[in-house]
Amino acid sequence: MTAIELYARPSPDYAARHAHALAVLQSAAAEFRGRIVQATSLGAEDMVLTDMIARHTFGIAIGTLQTGALHAETLALIPRIEERYGVRVEIYEPHHDAVVHFVRNHGEKAMYESIELRKRCCAIRKLEPLSRMLRGRQAWITGLRREQSSHRAEVPFRDFDDQRRVKLNPLADWTWNDIWHYIATNDVPYNPLHDRFYPSIGCAPCTRAIAVGEDFRAGRWWWEDEKAKECGLHVPQDTPPAVSLIGARP
Repeated sequence: MTAIELYARPSPDYAARHAHALAVLQSAAAEFRGRIVQATSLGAEDMVLTDMIARHTFGIAIGTLQTGALHAETLALIPRIEERYGVRVEIYEPHHDAVVHFVRNHGEKAMYESIELRKRCCAIRKLEPLSRMLRGRQAWITGLRREQSSHRAEVPFRDFDDQRRVKLNPLADWTWNDIWHYIATNDVPYNPLHDRFYPSIGCAPCTRAIAVGEDFRAGRWWWEDEKAKECGLHVPQDTPPAVSLIGARP
Protein backbone atom coordinates (compact mmCIF):
# COMPACT_ATOMS: atom_id res chain seq x y z
CA MET A 1 0.00 0.00 0.00
CA THR A 2 1.10 3.54 -0.68
CA ALA A 3 1.29 6.21 2.00
CA ILE A 4 -1.78 7.82 0.46
CA GLU A 5 -3.75 4.60 0.76
CA LEU A 6 -2.60 4.14 4.35
CA TYR A 7 -2.98 7.64 5.73
CA ALA A 8 -5.10 9.98 3.56
CA ARG A 9 -8.00 10.46 5.95
CA PRO A 10 -8.71 14.04 7.05
CA SER A 11 -9.36 14.91 10.66
CA PRO A 12 -12.73 16.49 11.58
CA ASP A 13 -11.04 19.90 11.78
CA TYR A 14 -9.12 19.58 8.53
CA ALA A 15 -10.94 22.36 6.68
CA ALA A 16 -10.26 24.84 9.48
CA ARG A 17 -6.61 23.77 9.73
CA HIS A 18 -6.19 24.11 5.98
CA ALA A 19 -7.71 27.59 5.99
CA HIS A 20 -5.54 28.66 8.94
CA ALA A 21 -2.34 27.42 7.30
CA LEU A 22 -3.15 29.39 4.15
CA ALA A 23 -3.86 32.48 6.23
CA VAL A 24 -0.51 32.15 8.02
CA LEU A 25 1.32 31.89 4.70
CA GLN A 26 -0.58 34.76 3.10
CA SER A 27 0.01 37.04 6.07
CA ALA A 28 3.70 36.13 6.24
CA ALA A 29 4.18 36.72 2.52
CA ALA A 30 2.80 40.23 2.90
CA GLU A 31 4.60 41.04 6.15
CA PHE A 32 8.03 39.82 5.03
CA ARG A 33 7.82 40.33 1.28
CA GLY A 34 11.11 39.42 -0.35
CA ARG A 35 12.66 38.53 3.03
CA ILE A 36 11.15 35.11 3.73
CA VAL A 37 12.00 31.56 2.72
CA GLN A 38 10.52 28.12 3.14
CA ALA A 39 13.32 25.86 4.43
CA THR A 40 12.16 22.57 2.96
CA SER A 41 13.49 19.14 3.90
CA LEU A 42 11.52 17.80 0.91
CA GLY A 43 9.49 15.62 3.28
CA ALA A 44 5.72 15.23 3.08
CA GLU A 45 4.92 18.24 5.28
CA ASP A 46 7.24 20.51 3.34
CA MET A 47 5.84 19.35 0.02
CA VAL A 48 2.41 20.39 1.27
CA LEU A 49 3.76 23.84 2.13
CA THR A 50 5.55 24.18 -1.21
CA ASP A 51 2.33 23.30 -3.01
CA MET A 52 0.38 25.91 -1.02
CA ILE A 53 3.01 28.58 -1.65
CA ALA A 54 3.15 27.90 -5.39
CA ARG A 55 -0.56 27.22 -5.89
CA HIS A 56 -1.52 30.54 -4.31
CA THR A 57 1.47 32.48 -5.72
CA PHE A 58 2.49 33.81 -2.32
CA GLY A 59 5.93 34.80 -3.63
CA ILE A 60 7.83 33.02 -0.85
CA ALA A 61 11.27 31.70 -1.77
CA ILE A 62 11.91 27.96 -1.43
CA GLY A 63 15.29 26.68 -0.24
CA THR A 64 16.70 23.29 0.68
CA LEU A 65 19.88 21.85 2.17
CA GLN A 66 21.79 19.48 -0.11
CA THR A 67 23.82 17.86 2.63
CA GLY A 68 25.80 15.57 0.35
CA ALA A 69 24.30 12.54 2.09
CA LEU A 70 20.67 12.56 0.95
CA HIS A 71 18.83 9.66 -0.66
CA ALA A 72 18.59 9.75 -4.45
CA GLU A 73 14.81 9.72 -4.06
CA THR A 74 14.99 12.92 -2.02
CA LEU A 75 17.23 14.73 -4.50
CA ALA A 76 14.95 13.72 -7.37
CA LEU A 77 12.20 15.91 -5.88
CA ILE A 78 14.10 19.14 -6.59
CA PRO A 79 13.71 19.08 -10.41
CA ARG A 80 10.16 17.76 -9.98
CA ILE A 81 9.27 20.81 -7.88
CA GLU A 82 10.83 23.19 -10.35
CA GLU A 83 9.08 21.60 -13.31
CA ARG A 84 5.72 21.19 -11.61
CA TYR A 85 5.47 24.65 -10.07
CA GLY A 86 7.71 26.77 -12.28
CA VAL A 87 9.81 27.95 -9.33
CA ARG A 88 13.51 27.80 -8.57
CA VAL A 89 14.61 25.86 -5.51
CA GLU A 90 17.57 27.51 -3.80
CA ILE A 91 20.15 24.83 -2.94
CA TYR A 92 22.62 25.27 -0.09
CA GLU A 93 25.49 22.83 0.26
CA PRO A 94 28.06 22.40 3.04
CA HIS A 95 31.57 23.75 2.54
CA HIS A 96 33.44 21.03 0.68
CA ASP A 97 36.65 21.48 2.68
CA ALA A 98 34.80 21.14 5.97
CA VAL A 99 33.20 17.85 4.88
CA VAL A 100 36.50 16.47 3.60
CA HIS A 101 38.28 17.48 6.82
CA PHE A 102 35.61 15.85 8.99
CA VAL A 103 35.53 12.59 7.03
CA ARG A 104 39.32 12.39 6.83
CA ASN A 105 39.64 12.75 10.60
CA HIS A 106 36.61 10.79 11.78
CA GLY A 107 35.55 8.52 8.92
CA GLU A 108 32.33 8.28 6.93
CA LYS A 109 30.57 6.44 9.78
CA ALA A 110 31.53 8.87 12.53
CA MET A 111 27.88 9.62 13.30
CA TYR A 112 27.49 6.11 14.76
CA GLU A 113 30.42 6.52 17.15
CA SER A 114 29.12 9.27 19.42
CA ILE A 115 26.38 11.88 19.71
CA GLU A 116 29.06 14.57 19.69
CA LEU A 117 30.44 13.45 16.32
CA ARG A 118 26.97 13.01 14.87
CA LYS A 119 26.04 16.54 15.89
CA ARG A 120 29.28 17.89 14.45
CA CYS A 121 28.39 16.22 11.17
CA CYS A 122 24.93 17.82 11.32
CA ALA A 123 26.52 21.20 12.05
CA ILE A 124 28.70 20.98 8.94
CA ARG A 125 26.09 19.56 6.60
CA LYS A 126 22.97 21.35 7.89
CA LEU A 127 23.41 24.16 10.40
CA GLU A 128 26.06 26.16 8.57
CA PRO A 129 24.31 25.92 5.17
CA LEU A 130 21.03 26.91 6.86
CA SER A 131 22.72 30.01 8.25
CA ARG A 132 23.52 31.03 4.67
CA MET A 133 19.97 30.31 3.53
CA LEU A 134 18.61 32.60 6.24
CA ARG A 135 21.20 35.36 5.86
CA GLY A 136 19.48 38.66 5.10
CA ARG A 137 16.03 37.22 5.70
CA GLN A 138 13.56 38.20 8.38
CA ALA A 139 11.46 35.05 8.54
CA TRP A 140 11.40 31.39 7.56
CA ILE A 141 8.82 28.64 7.25
CA THR A 142 9.11 25.03 8.42
CA GLY A 143 6.99 21.88 8.34
CA LEU A 144 7.18 21.24 12.08
CA ARG A 145 4.11 19.60 13.60
CA ARG A 146 3.21 18.94 17.23
CA GLU A 147 2.40 15.32 16.47
CA GLN A 148 5.92 14.55 15.21
CA SER A 149 7.55 13.98 18.60
CA SER A 150 7.30 14.78 22.30
CA HIS A 151 9.95 17.47 21.81
CA ARG A 152 7.68 19.21 19.31
CA ALA A 153 4.41 18.76 21.18
CA GLU A 154 4.08 22.49 21.88
CA VAL A 155 5.35 23.89 18.59
CA PRO A 156 3.70 27.31 18.08
CA PHE A 157 2.49 28.68 14.77
CA ARG A 158 4.81 31.65 15.18
CA ASP A 159 8.10 31.67 17.05
CA PHE A 160 11.58 33.23 16.98
CA ASP A 161 14.90 31.56 16.26
CA ASP A 162 18.20 32.35 17.98
CA GLN A 163 18.79 35.32 15.69
CA ARG A 164 15.35 36.75 16.49
CA ARG A 165 14.08 35.94 13.01
CA VAL A 166 10.42 34.98 12.86
CA LYS A 167 9.94 31.24 12.46
CA LEU A 168 6.57 30.12 11.16
CA ASN A 169 5.10 26.62 11.46
CA PRO A 170 1.78 26.78 9.54
CA LEU A 171 1.12 23.03 9.90
CA ALA A 172 1.78 22.87 13.65
CA ASP A 173 -1.67 21.46 14.44
CA TRP A 174 -2.01 19.17 11.40
CA THR A 175 -2.16 15.40 11.79
CA TRP A 176 -0.21 12.95 9.64
CA ASN A 177 -3.55 11.99 8.07
CA ASP A 178 -4.25 15.63 7.24
CA ILE A 179 -0.90 15.85 5.45
CA TRP A 180 -1.66 12.86 3.26
CA HIS A 181 -5.22 13.95 2.60
CA TYR A 182 -3.85 17.21 1.21
CA ILE A 183 -1.24 15.37 -0.87
CA ALA A 184 -3.89 13.03 -2.29
CA THR A 185 -6.44 15.78 -2.95
CA ASN A 186 -3.96 18.07 -4.69
CA ASP A 187 -1.78 15.45 -6.41
CA VAL A 188 1.33 16.74 -4.65
CA PRO A 189 4.66 15.09 -5.60
CA TYR A 190 6.25 13.26 -2.70
CA ASN A 191 9.26 11.14 -1.82
CA PRO A 192 8.60 7.47 -2.69
CA LEU A 193 10.47 6.49 0.48
CA HIS A 194 7.28 7.47 2.32
CA ASP A 195 5.63 4.48 0.65
CA ARG A 196 8.34 2.31 2.20
CA PHE A 197 7.57 3.37 5.79
CA TYR A 198 9.98 6.28 6.03
CA PRO A 199 7.74 8.94 7.63
CA SER A 200 10.68 11.18 8.61
CA ILE A 201 13.51 11.38 6.07
CA GLY A 202 16.91 12.93 6.62
CA CYS A 203 20.40 11.97 5.46
CA ALA A 204 20.66 8.39 4.21
CA PRO A 205 23.09 7.10 6.89
CA CYS A 206 20.84 8.46 9.63
CA THR A 207 17.43 7.32 8.38
CA ARG A 208 15.72 3.94 8.28
CA ALA A 209 12.20 2.64 7.80
CA ILE A 210 10.07 2.18 10.90
CA ALA A 211 8.09 -0.86 12.01
CA VAL A 212 4.41 -0.98 12.91
CA GLY A 213 3.88 0.66 16.29
CA GLU A 214 7.15 2.62 16.32
CA ASP A 215 7.15 6.37 16.91
CA PHE A 216 7.06 8.75 13.95
CA ARG A 217 10.75 9.66 14.27
CA ALA A 218 12.00 6.23 15.38
CA GLY A 219 13.83 5.88 12.08
CA ARG A 220 15.98 8.95 12.71
CA TRP A 221 19.28 8.35 14.59
CA TRP A 222 17.75 5.10 15.87
CA TRP A 223 20.94 4.15 17.74
CA GLU A 224 20.71 7.19 20.03
CA ASP A 225 18.73 7.99 23.14
CA GLU A 226 15.35 9.54 22.35
CA LYS A 227 16.34 12.84 24.02
CA ALA A 228 19.17 13.40 21.53
CA LYS A 229 17.12 12.99 18.34
CA GLU A 230 17.42 16.42 16.78
CA CYS A 231 20.01 17.65 14.30
CA GLY A 232 19.98 21.18 15.73
CA LEU A 233 17.95 22.93 13.03
CA HIS A 234 15.02 23.31 15.41
CA VAL A 235 16.84 23.37 18.75
CA PRO A 236 18.16 26.57 20.37
CA GLN A 237 21.93 26.78 20.08
CA ASP A 238 24.02 27.98 23.02
CA THR A 239 26.97 28.66 20.72
CA PRO A 240 27.33 28.85 16.95
CA PRO A 241 28.57 25.72 15.16
CA ALA A 242 31.85 27.34 14.07
CA VAL A 243 33.86 24.54 15.70
CA SER A 244 32.60 22.23 12.98
CA LEU A 245 33.86 24.41 10.13
CA ILE A 246 37.59 23.77 10.51
CA GLY A 247 39.15 23.91 7.08
CA ALA A 248 36.15 25.59 5.47
CA ARG A 249 36.48 28.45 3.04
CA PRO A 250 34.74 31.68 4.14
